[in-house]
Amino acid sequence: MSSPDPYAVTADELRQFIERYERLEAEKKDIADQQKEVMAEAKGRGYDTRALRKIVALRKKEPDDLAEEEAVLEVYKAALGMV
Repeated sequence: MSSPDPYAVTADELRQFIERYERLEAEKKDIADQQKEVMAEAKGRGYDTRALRKIVALRKKEPDDLAEEEAVLEVYKAALGMV
């Protein structure tokens, strides 16, 4: 009696993985479209979308990482006479 091949591919299982991935891709596109709409609305109300995106990126960072990044940036700016 032989044991089942652990690497055997079943069409149903493979199809399920692919379909799940495709659904996630579609959801990701929908979310990206919604994000664009939010930024377009903000721009229409006079906000600087570049600044908004920067704030969103900063809010994702850990406070310690952000403080370190800002400190390094200040040192570099000072070295270039930009402060």
